Amino acid sequence: MVTLKKPTLGVIVGSRGFFPKHLADSGRKTILDLLEKEGINAVCLTPEESPHGAVESMNDAQRCADLFKAHRDEIDGILLTLPNFGEERPIANTIRWAGLDVPVLVHAFPDTTDRMTIKDRRDSFCGKMSSCNNLTQYGVKFSLTTLHTVDPNTEGFKHDLRDFVATCRVVRGLRGARVGHLGARPAAFNTVRYSEKLFEMSGISVETLDLSELMGWMARMKDDEPAVKEQIGQIKDYAKVGSNVPAESLIKMAKMAVSIRRWMTDTRLDMTAVQCWTSMEENIGIVPCTVMSMLSDGLMPSACETDVPGVVGMYAMALASQKPSALVDWNNNYGPEPDKAVVFHCSNLPAQVFTDIPVMDYQEIIAGTVGPQNTYGTMYGRVKAEPFTFCRVSTDDTIGEITAYVGQGEFTNDPIDTFGGYGVVRIDHMQDLLRFICENGFEHHVAINLSCVADPVNEALSKYMGWEVYHHQ
Repeated sequence: MVTLKKPTLGVIVGSRGFFPKHLADSGRKTILDLLEKEGINAVCLTPEESPHGAVESMNDAQRCADLFKAHRDEIDGILLTLPNFGEERPIANTIRWAGLDVPVLVHAFPDTTDRMTIKDRRDSFCGKMSSCNNLTQYGVKFSLTTLHTVDPNTEGFKHDLRDFVATCRVVRGLRGARVGHLGARPAAFNTVRYSEKLFEMSGISVETLDLSELMGWMARMKDDEPAVKEQIGQIKDYAKVGSNVPAESLIKMAKMAVSIRRWMTDTRLDMTAVQCWTSMEENIGIVPCTVMSMLSDGLMPSACETDVPGVVGMYAMALASQKPSALVDWNNNYGPEPDKAVVFHCSNLPAQVFTDIPVMDYQEIIAGTVGPQNTYGTMYGRVKAEPFTFCRVSTDDTIGEITAYVGQGEFTNDPIDTFGGYGVVRIDHMQDLLRFICENGFEHHVAINLSCVADPVNEALSKYMGWEVYHHQ
């Protein structure tokens, strides 16, 4: 599950002896004040523990590394800030000795042209290169600010900092993440085949459950159990449930929701991928869309058609943005406009992405096969006209790598008359993106999130998770 805890950064203030000491002192205060205003906890040496609370000597490096190790369960990333040139060897050794394996952001303060005497000159411009050179030699992965040197109190640096924190959340969340794979892959759907072993190598575990076990739990659950009655109330508060929806269907949805949530709690799952057709409809008599929608809306992403890589993409963006993700199809062209398309699912989209409270109904596509009475529980509505990030994760067994693509676009208000969960999107150079998807064998499913987090997600997946990522820009 995506937790909304306050982020924590370990802070290294770099300083070199023959550069002005007062810059280390003022720089440390500036950074710590900014982090506090941004709602970020800081773990940093104090002036009592080292001169000006900076890292300058090897002894300072050891003290800082020990401090970071004492807070290893709290620290999400490391911010290296250079108020002056900085001592590159102690800085690199601090990170090595701490052994945290978390993202690192390298920041350098700017000089001003009217303060270039020996008294006030920083030379952080140059020092940043030296620190980065040493981090590279030490095998430390690191991120950079947009500008080589930047005043921490500018909006540019604040944006960089927020993106970095988002990257930290993605990396921490994916390492050790657990996915629930519920039911068999739909027989007609080779599209969603994937490699559990490749995910395991990245720290992502898959827990499987046969649909028969879920059905057994539901069958043994009484209609009047308090948990079932409470869940029915939550469903009615969540969606517009019309009189056409059978009471029996609501009871089944509630039992399914209680069962899945208990399974997730007992096996410590963060997300689920569910076999949504057609065994559920034929043997239980509902679609799981409402249950899955509510899970995703609560930042526990749930993907249809047992699309485990799809839900990993959903989870990555939910970690970055702390907003719910959805899984949709790249489904239709939008007339003759090459940079627009219709995205659609039938649907389990979370309520927060819709323009209005979603309407519960029967699933029109599957109803033609199993009958409307067995397909109640789908969520109908249009996605809000807002900027969004898209992400697709896949496993390429032929090369033994996890691959992905990520980018941004916008949902529009262009007219469209259809059903399910849907929207019209516009993406710059979309034909290039579509060609990339097809030429590289990516699935037609894509995760979406109403936020602008392509940069931090790309940084997390490519640099820190080590996946092969295409960033569409």
